[in-house]
Amino acid sequence: MPEQHLATKKVDHARVKELVRELLIAIGENPDREGLLETPRRIANFYRDFIEYDPGKLDTVFSSVRHNQMVAVTGMRVWSMCEHHMLPFWCDVSVAYIAEDKVLGLSKFARIAHKNAHALSLQEKLVADIQTDIKQFLGTDNVAVMAKGEHLCMTMRGIRTPHRMISSVLDGQFLQPDTRAEFLSLVNAAENPRSS
Repeated sequence: MPEQHLATKKVDHARVKELVRELLIAIGENPDREGLLETPRRIANFYRDFIEYDPGKLDTVFSSVRHNQMVAVTGMRVWSMCEHHMLPFWCDVSVAYIAEDKVLGLSKFARIAHKNAHALSLQEKLVADIQTDIKQFLGTDNVAVMAKGEHLCMTMRGIRTPHRMISSVLDGQFLQPDTRAEFLSLVNAAENPRSS
């Protein structure tokens, strides 16, 4: 699969530093005091590292040894940034697919999840983008993605309430009740090993 859609966005590091300095002044801080002298550079570095994140090689695909087998990978913790408030959120991502004639290398699921998380996004968009990439790499619609996360835009501002947001996107065979139930059972068993 061509990886042109994976092109890295470039951050204007010098401009971010200028804007952070302006922000510090606008919120009543002195950007020249000792504790804040390096803050604009640190924040610019963070955004450069976050936005220009390189997940490495994503498309290691192998021939499937067995057809019609469900493969699930759970508990992949990723961090992203809410596009509404530019505050962090984390998600534990679970992915499953029905192996047809291809399987994806195990580490690629985490790489795909992290690649999509390194952007200003929403959890709903994140799970959809992860599913889209996996579907393209494997050439199948039989892909399910679920994320359970906490968003600091709700936990530390506004209503200030801890929570878990759960979102999922299902396609292909995962739209069938039995396959959906098997996927949810695998995710639950991975999260609660003593109850399985």
